[in-house]
Amino acid sequence: MSRKLLTLSLTATLMGGTVFADAPRVAVDIAPVHSLVTRVMEGVGTPDLIIQAGASPHEYSLRPSEAAALQDANLVFWIGSGLTPWLTDTIETLAPNANVTELLEADGTIELEFREGALFEAHDDHKEDDDDHADEAHDDHEEESHDDHSDDDHDDEEAGHDEHEHGDHDPHAWLSPQNAMTWMNVIAGQLSAADPDNAGAYFTNAAAGRAEIKVLIGEVTATLDPVRDGRFIVFHDAYQYFETDFNFPASGAISISDASDPSPARIAEIQDRIAEQGIDCVLAEPQFNPGLVATVLEGSNAQTGILDPLGSDLKPGSALYPQLIRNLSTALAGCM
Repeated sequence: MSRKLLTLSLTATLMGGTVFADAPRVAVDIAPVHSLVTRVMEGVGTPDLIIQAGASPHEYSLRPSEAAALQDANLVFWIGSGLTPWLTDTIETLAPNANVTELLEADGTIELEFREGALFEAHDDHKEDDDDHADEAHDDHEEESHDDHSDDDHDDEEAGHDEHEHGDHDPHAWLSPQNAMTWMNVIAGQLSAADPDNAGAYFTNAAAGRAEIKVLIGEVTATLDPVRDGRFIVFHDAYQYFETDFNFPASGAISISDASDPSPARIAEIQDRIAEQGIDCVLAEPQFNPGLVATVLEGSNAQTGILDPLGSDLKPGSALYPQLIRNLSTALAGCM
């Protein structure tokens, strides 16, 4: 009797682990995308995170375990070279046979062009169109984003153009919940092609994840509605996807990117904007120089808060993405 029970127990254990063991090996670049992939793979397998939370995706040295995860990967999901230019050659070298999905190139992805200048003059027009959503706003933005810039603006941003050399589009597209919902279906499709036996689980999880994000959108909208008359400045220009999805545009950015310090002329522009428009809030980021925000705030009554576009203080996993978006809204509303 005991021998039979032992045999049955071993068989059940092996069968219970079969789906997980046969699941494809998946590598993902940043924590927010890893969260989406984790949600789609729930109950089937767990993806590997390549760039650890809190690290800048623009420049990163892989740990041996992260390089091994890429080498072992059957599928790779990443934002694209616009965010992690160094990862292009790394994927080609370490994962030459993997199925690689660049999410910025996925069908249905909303893409926004880089904004130029410290003050986003063209983008301010969006505030008047409360009922317009992503597509119309994006089309207008693409037509206007390079207009109305002075020569000084171009001089100020010359160094920043180096950051854009990998494409014309802002790569921070995960901060659009609309994109996140699109990507969950893309992720489910790629996983199902590689692992047909678990296709039903992937698409069921994706549908549930999309429903959760729709609820999240309503929650964030309700959080932001009471403070929509306020104006805010961000630390660097990473949030226009969030701003566009929720029709709440920033009035400027201290820095063009998180990889370079702003010029004195740009700081002066931002200080003038704060004084002229009575800016309510200037938002810092946890990884970067708080002294710049203090300099910008000199002589003003604006409040300050912290936005974190990567969720660096959150535990990686399926809950990270909705909490990241929720935290952006609560930080913004609280600062107002």
